[in-house]
Amino acid sequence: MKKWVTTGLLAAALVTSLATFTGCGKQSGDNAVIASYSGKQITQSQFYKQLKAAPTSKTVLANMLIYGAMDHAYGKKIDEKKVDSAYNAYKQQYGGQFKSYLSQNNFTQTSFKQTIRLNYLSAAALRDQMKPTTAQLQAAWKTYQPKIEVAHILTTSQDTAKQVVSKLQSGASFAKLAENYSVDNATNTSGGKLPAFDSTDKTLDSTFKTAAYKLKDGQITSTPVKTTGGYEVIKMLDHKSKGSFAANKASLTNTVYGQWERSSTVMHNVTSKVLKQQKVKIKDTDLKDALATYQNTSAGSSSSATK
Repeated sequence: MKKWVTTGLLAAALVTSLATFTGCGKQSGDNAVIASYSGKQITQSQFYKQLKAAPTSKTVLANMLIYGAMDHAYGKKIDEKKVDSAYNAYKQQYGGQFKSYLSQNNFTQTSFKQTIRLNYLSAAALRDQMKPTTAQLQAAWKTYQPKIEVAHILTTSQDTAKQVVSKLQSGASFAKLAENYSVDNATNTSGGKLPAFDSTDKTLDSTFKTAAYKLKDGQITSTPVKTTGGYEVIKMLDHKSKGSFAANKASLTNTVYGQWERSSTVMHNVTSKVLKQQKVKIKDTDLKDALATYQNTSAGSSSSATK
């Protein structure tokens, strides 16, 4: 059900270790011994040299700079309660498997939350840089979908999801099956019901939303829906009517922003502009091209909507 938060941020364990290491270098000196073997010593400068030569070093530095620049520019403009809420939603969903899930995806609890926060920072940067035009809103209206309400049963295997579908087709209670089979601890005791959402919702997998919007009131997916969280069985509770363009202008604006957020080209250019505005520079000659991919932006990605 949940989509995995994705950004350019690497596992923060690596980022944090590099940041901590460089900080220690300032305190103790480059020749401070950090390890030894058979009478031989490894100094901080030797260790740093090896780290810098690693294939991922430039990526780690780029991620640190991107997060730092975004935080400096927009840290005060995001709602930290929303960050906490999004983090807790994931934590509640996976329950006792949360730490294992993070480990499998090379995250710590701290780095995972930082990644969620970077998503909000990037969204704030996007809204600051770009504004939807009337033409773009009208284009979005053609395929606009209103908020809907569904119930779901999340399983970890396709076979289990198929069993659930079979039981439902035989007349079993959706709520009872959600309680017995769903691994979403936030909803399995309440019939699997989710809060109302629309196509711009960031906490739901895009595959989940696509499958849900195809359903009419009372309908249930006939085959399991594969998402990043597992296999889903979805029931439509309330598929609201579309309404008018004027009444849904705010929702359409969010829809356009959602489309832009899913565009790697648009978000690449947004990040590039923030880095330029924050005057980010790399002084180390070996790492100077860590942000090279952000030096040139794709023309036309923002078009007339760019401020």
